[in-house]
Amino acid sequence: MEKKKKGTAAAKQTAALSVNVPNEPLTAVQQMKETCHNHMHRYVLAQTHHGWCIDGFVEHMDDEVVCLAVPNNSQGWDSRAFIPQSPPGPGLYPYPFYPRRRFYRQIFPYGALRGVSLLPYY
Repeated sequence: MEKKKKGTAAAKQTAALSVNVPNEPLTAVQQMKETCHNHMHRYVLAQTHHGWCIDGFVEHMDDEVVCLAVPNNSQGWDSRAFIPQSPPGPGLYPYPFYPRRRFYRQIFPYGALRGVSLLPYY
């Protein structure tokens, strides 16, 4: 019976030692990947090492890159402004004019990002 107590005490001591050993620190790329994973499908502000600040939604993550859905703020070129009437004929099926894209995809490698922070979405 004494041997069992010593064995369990030794096991507890080794388990306590393994818990107290600090984990390896995460690299900057691993920290950025974890931050992007925590902010998935949220409106964020991403800052790159080149000084760019891009706001958008975290759309997709990979092992190497993160994809942001960035809102398209430009009005775009509307061909209807230069044509007073529609041209003769049936036009393009199903609609004569295509709607502009509201978001475009911007892809960043994790190493290029300096920081990602949440933004309020109104």
